[in-house]
Order: sequence, then C-alpha cells, then structure tokens
Amino acid sequence: MQAIILAAGMGKRLKELTRGNTKCMVKVNGVTLIERMLSQLDALSLRRIILVVGYQAEGLMAYVRSLPVRTPVEFVKNSVYERTNNIYSLYLARKQLCEDDTLLLESDLIFSDCVLNALLQDPYPSLALVAKYESWMDGTVVTLGEKGRIKAFLSKSEFRFADRDQYYKTVNLYKFSREFSCSHYVPFLEAYIRALGENEYYEQVLKVITLLEKPEIRALALTEGKWYEIDDKQDLDIAESIFVDEENRWKRLSSRYGGYWRYPGIKDFCYLVNPYYPPRQMMEEMQASFDVLVRGYPSGLRINNLLAAKYFGIREDSICVGNGAAELIRSLLGGMSGRLGIICPTFEEYANRYDPQKLVFYHAAPPAYTYTAQDIMDFFEDKQLQALCLINPDNPSGNLILQAGLHQLLQWSAKRGIRLIVDESFVDFADPESCRSLLEDAVLEQYPQLVVVKSISKSFGVPGLRLGIAASSDKELISLLKKDVAIWNINSLAEFYLQIFEKYQKDYQKSLDRLRSQRAALFEGLQKISYLQPCPSQANYILCRVTGRLTAHLLSVRLLDRFEILIKSLQGKRGIEGEYIRLAVRDEQDNRQLLEALAQIDQEPAQ
Repeated sequence: MQAIILAAGMGKRLKELTRGNTKCMVKVNGVTLIERMLSQLDALSLRRIILVVGYQAEGLMAYVRSLPVRTPVEFVKNSVYERTNNIYSLYLARKQLCEDDTLLLESDLIFSDCVLNALLQDPYPSLALVAKYESWMDGTVVTLGEKGRIKAFLSKSEFRFADRDQYYKTVNLYKFSREFSCSHYVPFLEAYIRALGENEYYEQVLKVITLLEKPEIRALALTEGKWYEIDDKQDLDIAESIFVDEENRWKRLSSRYGGYWRYPGIKDFCYLVNPYYPPRQMMEEMQASFDVLVRGYPSGLRINNLLAAKYFGIREDSICVGNGAAELIRSLLGGMSGRLGIICPTFEEYANRYDPQKLVFYHAAPPAYTYTAQDIMDFFEDKQLQALCLINPDNPSGNLILQAGLHQLLQWSAKRGIRLIVDESFVDFADPESCRSLLEDAVLEQYPQLVVVKSISKSFGVPGLRLGIAASSDKELISLLKKDVAIWNINSLAEFYLQIFEKYQKDYQKSLDRLRSQRAALFEGLQKISYLQPCPSQANYILCRVTGRLTAHLLSVRLLDRFEILIKSLQGKRGIEGEYIRLAVRDEQDNRQLLEALAQIDQEPAQ
C-alpha cells in the first residue's frame, strides 16, 4: 500500500501564517501538520508516500527531506497550483494512483492514529471516511444507505439544514484499491477534467461514481478518534485545543469561556444555565421568526427597556437592559470612585472592573464559605464604603442571604449612605420560601440606594442571547447607564425573546422546580463520593471540597480526559483555601453521567 498527500494549495485563509509557507507547514502545538502526518504514515510500513506539491514547493520538499521518515517519499509538482484545484493535483498523480492500493489524504488534516487504523482495518477495499455532521463543519456532505452505501454527495445548493441529522461530512481521508482506481476513479477523473476543467474538487468525481449501479466505494462512519481540518486561524486555535496533552487540553478549553458547541462530545458542567428552559414551543416560535429577526434592525434601547420593565413589573425609568449583565456592571462601576466592598470567594467581574486599590474584601470562612447579613454588616461597619456588592445566592458557594437579612442590609446601607448592589442572577433557583427577588417597585422606591443586577442568561437558559438588566429607583443613575450603553446594545433575537417570554411564565416556573429537584438529587449523589464534600447550595451549582488523594486540578483534568466532562476547578480563585471544584446542575441524564464518572474514579486505586 502507498499514500498520496495533496499539498499544493496556497492556504490563503491562514493569512500571514502561509505567506512564506505552505499550509501543511503550519504548526499545531509546535509540530507541523506535514511532520505529524508523515510520522503517522511512516508507522504503517507503506511502500511509498507521494506528495503532490505546488505553492512553496522547494521549501516544502527540502523540509520533508530533512525529516526522519524511513518510508520513501516521492514528489509530484503542480506548477499551475494558483489557477487549479485539488482535482488537478490528483490528476497529476493518476499514474501512481493506479500502481497500488492507496491512502488518499489532504495535507491540512490532523487526526488521531486510530482514525487511519479504522480505514486500514476495515476489510472493504475502497472507503471514504466520514463523520456525523456537526453545525460547525464545512465542505462535502454525504447521505448514507445500508452497509455504508453512499446515496449522494450533496452540493451546497442541495444541503437542507432541516435534514442535517441524516448527513455525514467527508473527513478527506480515503482508501482506494488499485482495482477501483484503475477501473473507476482514474477514468472518470480524466473524463471529468476534459469536460469541466481543472479548477474543481476531486470529490466531484466520487459524486459521479456513486451514481453508478455498482460504484465499488462505500463510506465508513468514524466512531472513535479525533480529527480536524485546518482552513483558517480559528480552525488552528480549535485544533490546538483538541490535539494536546490532557493537562494543556483542560487549560485551553477552560480559557475559552464558552463556545463549547464546537466540541459536541463535551458535557459542560462549568457554565451555569438552566437546562430545562426555554421550552420547545418557545424555541419554535423564535425559529419561526428567525429570518425576519436576522434581517431586521432591533428596536432602540427605550423600547427594550419597556419590554423588560413589563416582564419584571417595574417602572420603565427604573430599568436598563444590557448586552449581558457584564455590560451593565462595567457602566455601573465606571460611575463610581469610592471604596467598593466585595465578599469573596465570589463572581469576580465586579472586582475585576474596579480600581484594585479601592477594593475592600470580606473573606468568608471555609469549608462551606457561608456568611450572614450580620457578618457582612459587622465587617464593613467601619470601612467607609461608597458601595457594597452582594451576589445572592453567591457564586461559587451557593450561599443565600435570607429575606429578613436582605432587609437588614437595605436598612443598614441606607442609614450609612452606601450604595447596595445586589446581583440576583441566581436567585430564581433558590427555594421560594427562603428568598424572593428585590425587583419590585415598592422595594426600589423605598431604598433608592439599591441597585439590582440580573443576568437573564443563567436562570432563563439563553446565554447566547447576551441579556441582562440593572434596576434602581435612582433615576439619575439609571439615566447615566442608558447614556453609557449603545442605543442598539442588544440584537433582534434578544429583543424578540424579551417580547415573548412573559407568556411562557408557567413553563419557567416549572423549569425552576425541576432544577431544584435535580439539585437535591445531585447533592445526595455527591455525598456518596468519598473524596468530595458538597456544600449546600441555593443556586444551580454545588461547591465541593476535594479531599484525600486527589486535587481539584487533577480531578478536573481526569474528568475531561477520560469522560469528556468539563468542570470548574477553583484552584487559585481569590478567597478559596484548599481544593475546591464547582459543579453546575444539569438535567437528570447528564448529572447521572457525572456521578457515574466520579464514582468510577472513586473506585480506582491511588496512584
């Protein structure tokens, strides 16, 4: 068997990375694509490797000759690479293609060793490797019949997103038998080029062949292993987070702060959203209006403030809608200059947005990091604060100041002229009898020093819409916030959500009940894990102390590496002493998978 690698292209979408290099010379975590691929092929004891080169050919050939590859490497030059496509590159190697069974690869691929092994170990002589289609994929898509029969290669005009669950993406890795190449592929390749020219893709030939009664090529659906195609710098960034050692993979993924839909196998127990909301009917309503919403401008800030005021039942001049709570936090703190009280450990956006010289920290005590309203008042009594920030329930502890304690804090802060910022992003998850929202006109009017901040992402389960609010009866403050944010600070999808979410209020309350039930079940399950000490929580996450032979970091890395579960390690977080993790509460099935993974680790011998 031999391998043919197509490496003649210019890789323009990688911009400066390919100005003096061909695409396969781009490095992924310090190793070039071509070095990695040749090393993998070298381990297969192939008869030879044929590399079709074009752009920066001399440099690429010199580099390949310098690598410690035992398998003979031959080169085929595409001297007109700038005006042809990969169909012509393969055409130039058609003679070699007919001389042996062949692995056909594109040089911008990166993949696990087992991906190649899947092709080689399957007994069928000619195969196209395919993977289940995901929303981030681009390129050739096929549909399959029984036993891997390729029913159709779909063009972009034929692609229907409603049918995407039936689609497979070609991995651009193929196994051609010598017989298939000679009897089918090369004759059709030559005819296709004569008829339609050289600026096409070689998959078009396969599309024609699959129309035959006996095409002699099937698809092999990939069931394990990783692969990625690198066309631009974003692809490169994602590839570097996939093809990396387990330690650095966790670091890279954790530092992305979201976007995990690009990693469909990962269960995200790190970020905090309601898994039971929005309901299906609400999503269908939004989808039905998607075309209009994307094509239309959103309303200005005034209209969106009216929508939010209507839902939360407060005056329009007391509320400001933000592009997520983060936008409002920045604006709110930007108008302050005095000392700001912070309780930690906590959500750090407030502290990070303020002058560190003017921050005053109250450190809650381990192991559960609980505190009361009286603890806060006693500590900050003589600290001469301009403002005090309270996350309630707090993040990551899940600690809740009860209703009576909140009113104590309101009276205390009013008496001392301290602006009290209460972030209620998680309060809807709390037991209703313990605490309720301060988003009421009567409360806001009675305490003009109060500012309530709420992220709609968390409890309403729509982080992708980027919605948040700030409310206060301090009309001057709200006016300043409105002047600071952009007139179109939220998009049409977010506005439409604000417009319709009131009629789904019953669904929302049901989702909160389900979440509380799952929180209790998860807490009970975590108590059975010997190396974890879960802390009671009133939010949609549970703080756990890690004890014994494991550290928070080691546990986080192990869960990702072996179970594709991403959790939040709190190592290094301000105010945390010892080993702690934070686990989001997800739905019943996901929580069960988490508990099973934790239990499996619990049963393993110490290392």
